[in-house]
Amino acid sequence: MVLTVEGLSSAYGRIAVLHDIRLTVAPREIVALIGANGAGKTTLLRCLSGVQPITAGRLEFDGTAIAGLGPHKRVSLGIAQSPEGRQVFGPLSVEDNLRLGAFRRRDGAAARLDRIYAMFPVLAEKRRIPAASLSGGQQQMLAIGRALMSEPRLLLLDEPSLGLAPLLVDQILAAVTALRQDGVAVLLVEQNAAAALAVADRGYVLETGRVVQEGTGRALLADPRLRDAYLGH
Repeated sequence: MVLTVEGLSSAYGRIAVLHDIRLTVAPREIVALIGANGAGKTTLLRCLSGVQPITAGRLEFDGTAIAGLGPHKRVSLGIAQSPEGRQVFGPLSVEDNLRLGAFRRRDGAAARLDRIYAMFPVLAEKRRIPAASLSGGQQQMLAIGRALMSEPRLLLLDEPSLGLAPLLVDQILAAVTALRQDGVAVLLVEQNAAAALAVADRGYVLETGRVVQEGTGRALLADPRLRDAYLGH
């Protein structure tokens, strides 16, 4: 497994927010995390990237225990996060934003830039302009590209469709699906549960900080309880 999580719990101060989380991600696999706002999805990604401390549990990446490692060391191992809200550096150029993603892997940055520009050609066209000038969809492409500049084996992708038109959502999720060819596994947090499960190999459902259901993407899409709760009719 690329990622193994066993018994993970986390809290903000005295308020417990994640409880005994267990999940796995295999090489080249897309795994979706779905659930209502406040279920703990983003907190879980923050725990995996090292930004949020855990209070209990075991985290392994490629068989290596990582619970005690800082975020920069996890990036060096091969974990990258594209955060909710994009969080691009607005005054910097598109290309400078991308280069910042390679701060732990500076060798071969030019080749990685070429791959990102091939994946998202609009970024190549706008490489010299400030990131703040991009549309929301283009900023999302930039955030994903910046994360990929570190050559991760696991991409933690938080709400890539937030605020985007359906056509752009399809384009971004198609690019995410194509990452399998580069050997990248993806843990995808997404409010658009139907879109996420349609591209996912497997999925987990979070409710109030607990995994309450798991299965293949196809099986979860077909589950009538999930259709009522998250997918619409």
